[in-house]
Amino acid sequence: MSIVMDRRRCLAEALGAGVLVATVVGSGIMATELTDDVGVQLLLKAVATVLVLGVLICVLGPISGAHFNPVVTLIELARGEMARAEALAYLALQVIGAIAGAMLADIMFGLPAWSISDRMRSGWGIWLGEALATAGLVLVIGVLTRTGRGRLGALVVPAWIGAAYFFTSSTSFANPAVTVGRAFSDSFAGIAPSNVAPFIAFQLLGALLGAVLTQVLCPRIHPPPLDLPEAVHDNAR
Repeated sequence: MSIVMDRRRCLAEALGAGVLVATVVGSGIMATELTDDVGVQLLLKAVATVLVLGVLICVLGPISGAHFNPVVTLIELARGEMARAEALAYLALQVIGAIAGAMLADIMFGLPAWSISDRMRSGWGIWLGEALATAGLVLVIGVLTRTGRGRLGALVVPAWIGAAYFFTSSTSFANPAVTVGRAFSDSFAGIAPSNVAPFIAFQLLGALLGAVLTQVLCPRIHPPPLDLPEAVHDNAR
């Protein structure tokens, strides 16, 4: 079966990225309304993110693979595991969905739909944290799929993101689409547009590191051809 661009898969990616960002932004706004304690605010946002990520992977994973993240898509494209047209569609729709999700969250809480964040998130420590969070995410996904345990992704991937919320200085965006989307909400979860490019640059560096570590720890000598049946293709990663 050839891997071709599928509208259902693309819609699932846009929906997944949108709901993920709506959750991150919306839970951040709700948290600031419930308490002035920044630690509690971060905890509430982390719990909401972990829970919705697990749900999205379970529900949309069988349809699109549950990327919701350009670095995951780019790695699959580089490895020859996705057709170029579908990968480009995924990338565009992930970003569009993320922006729409941020706007939806703002509207739900009575904020302007289009509000550019002025929340500064910069510095080498924060960028290093973002690289580490993304490297770990890519490594987790890569090892799970290559060892035939992809079904655990709905548990292990959210667990990594939840942990990285608290042990990284960046609070683990680990996703270029989410980063862009959060720039469109002047709220607790926002990021100033001027900080977006460095975040994405270090996310890409982290993704490269994660991909290299995956290959070292779980080498795949012969990449699967693009015309393999989907089930065989997934197990061959």
